[in-house]
Amino acid sequence: MKAAVITETGVAVRDVAKPAPAAGQVLVRVHAAGLNRADVIMASGHMHGSAGGPGAILGLEFAGEVEAVGPGVTSVKAGDRVMASGGSAYAEYALADAGRVSKLPANNMSFVQAATLPVALQTMHNAIVTAGRLKAGESVLIQGASSGVGLMGLQIAKVMGAGLVIGTSTNAGRRARLAEFGADLAIDTTESGWSRHVTDATGGKGVNLIIDQVSASVADENMKAAAVLGRIVNVGRLGGFKGPFDFDLHALKRIDYIGVTFRTRSPEEVREIVRLMREDLWPHVESGRLALPIDRTYPLDEAAAALAHMKANAHFGKIALVM
Repeated sequence: MKAAVITETGVAVRDVAKPAPAAGQVLVRVHAAGLNRADVIMASGHMHGSAGGPGAILGLEFAGEVEAVGPGVTSVKAGDRVMASGGSAYAEYALADAGRVSKLPANNMSFVQAATLPVALQTMHNAIVTAGRLKAGESVLIQGASSGVGLMGLQIAKVMGAGLVIGTSTNAGRRARLAEFGADLAIDTTESGWSRHVTDATGGKGVNLIIDQVSASVADENMKAAAVLGRIVNVGRLGGFKGPFDFDLHALKRIDYIGVTFRTRSPEEVREIVRLMREDLWPHVESGRLALPIDRTYPLDEAAAALAHMKANAHFGKIALVM
């Protein structure tokens, strides 16, 4: 089968062995795969937890038809249309743990649309609902809201009962579109002292929950924007892995600062994340209320070009590969 693999000189499409499902696994004939920042990190030569390195197949989410199931799998069968999170997705066939596989809604959802959803749904439901402990009526700020995961975060906050929802983007054109996905206020974090817009919008109290995909470059201003007893969930580090941190402000506001990642979670933990997400959000996926815009699609043979487009940060929504 064909797959996009990491080589010493970049990403290239190669012929590799077709995998076979072990116990608890599902083999999917992939029709589309979604791109994520972690793929860019790995394509640049860095590891993403235990994933990456020369010879590794890129990709973290995909959609297609079940080809075969391993022993013990009863939740899906051959021929089912499914979406899943799992490694080695930039390929004609991919494996996933059965607990991370969801059947496509019976609403004519395309494979491309489906391939953009698993990572965003799982990541943001876990960050907002489980780690962030969102309560109905609370205010939420999504840092990096114009990314695919960020746009999903805005929508999840709304469907889970948030009050004021704020999104940030450093690009004026993308910032102007955040309202389409649930943002009541859009903020430019390149503006000095941007947190004052948050405190003004919350009547001086600050925001209850911040979902931070940027981190280092906005860490201190986040704490200025946060309410006393606010929560900040560290999801991503697009603004840097290290930076200033006002420990006194953190203590003064008694902020819960929570780190999340899938890299150190067990298979059982990820299955539970997917189960909780489906319990809360699947009716909204089936109705089409939770969806992401497709910025651009590329054929598998152009995986390197797709990754370059993502690295350039010129997209709005999701980029996908089609097989």
